[in-house]
Amino acid sequence: MTLEEKLWKSFNKALGKYQLIDEGDRILVGLSGGKDSLCLLEFLARRSRIHVPHFTVEALHVRMENIHYETDTTFLQSFCDRLGVPLHIITTCFTDHLPSLTSHPSPLKSKPACFLCSWQRRKQLFNLAQELGCTKIALGHHQDDIIHTALMNMTFEGHFATMPVKLRMRKMPITIIRPLCLCHESDIQAFAQQQQYEKQLKQCPYEHDTNRKKSAELFAHIEQLNPEARFSIWHALENAEKLVEY
Repeated sequence: MTLEEKLWKSFNKALGKYQLIDEGDRILVGLSGGKDSLCLLEFLARRSRIHVPHFTVEALHVRMENIHYETDTTFLQSFCDRLGVPLHIITTCFTDHLPSLTSHPSPLKSKPACFLCSWQRRKQLFNLAQELGCTKIALGHHQDDIIHTALMNMTFEGHFATMPVKLRMRKMPITIIRPLCLCHESDIQAFAQQQQYEKQLKQCPYEHDTNRKKSAELFAHIEQLNPEARFSIWHALENAEKLVEY
């Protein structure tokens, strides 16, 4: 089995196992320009040409003015054009306070830059998804990301939780899905090199100094102790019903 076949099999297994796509879905993909979101978009676009179930795909790239990292939008546009996927590009920024989700904002305590950047990106995703009438938002988190989040929450927050593979929003008719949830990061990295995905022009200046980075290092050490650890942690998350939330 080739690397591409392995990833494609894991991707399709996740779609079926967690019932991530339904007939008539309109899916908006968060396209950061990193290897994971590019792989996700390529696989979803390919899968959309298989007519059971029938669904459509669009992509959103959010440019953040006050965080100095950058993706070549010319490459993203040509990538989406090749796949036949409409691309939306929004430029925004954030202040040092978290905006309110309501129409009556109230000042809140300052939040870390990573939190604010992520919040603003999600806000743009939700806004556009509702404007377009999308039923799903697809994010490019892979199995390693989900496990790292579980370790981070246990180590730094004191509770057992992670990013769900499928999360139905309560306040809007949208479901968040993570179709790469059974794919390993190392496989996606190798596939990105095979496909010659362009790397981001500038990396995020905060990405190497976070609790998530520390949790990734912890997981790498755990896998050295037990190569089967990822499957044990994944089964624990499944048994605790942390991977699907309605």
